[in-house]
Amino acid sequence: MRLRDELPVDHRLNQVYRVGAALCGLLLLVFGCLGFTDSLSSFGTQGQRIGGLATNDLLSAVSVAFGLLLIMAAAVGGNLASTVNIFVGILFVASGFVHLLLIGHDGNILDFGMSNVVFSFLMGLLIMTFGMYGRVSGGLPHDNPYWRRRHLEQPALEAASSRTHAGTAATDTDRTLECRDDHS
Repeated sequence: MRLRDELPVDHRLNQVYRVGAALCGLLLLVFGCLGFTDSLSSFGTQGQRIGGLATNDLLSAVSVAFGLLLIMAAAVGGNLASTVNIFVGILFVASGFVHLLLIGHDGNILDFGMSNVVFSFLMGLLIMTFGMYGRVSGGLPHDNPYWRRRHLEQPALEAASSRTHAGTAATDTDRTLECRDDHS
């Protein structure tokens, strides 16, 4: 079993994570660009606040880079966009945990505050959700394209089973009618 065989084929559902990730990328891109306009110091830990979030030039550069990555992945689409979204979402959540420990220490070179940590958690979970939409789920209906891609033999088995049940039901109906005719 190879991972690429388990990934869903490109389908119209990918529009959900493509558009969602592109919007998240655009938000990060705008945040990063606004951070650059204030010409802050690269590693300063007392930078400006933009949209309630603390920032410096390094955090602005990281935001621009990840914003562009999300936008480019959304433009490509397909499984690449989904995979990039999951990976970037995990990085955002991990960054939230790391920076939660670094608040108030000299190692906080991205100037994260508590609002940045909360934003990192929320953005990471949102981006991961866009990446996993329709791809990672329990109990997908059998008409879902992701379920069908993973169970190539199952639709044929279900069709054969339904034909068998239909034939059995017809035979049972015939027997019931014959019994009624005998008792009449």
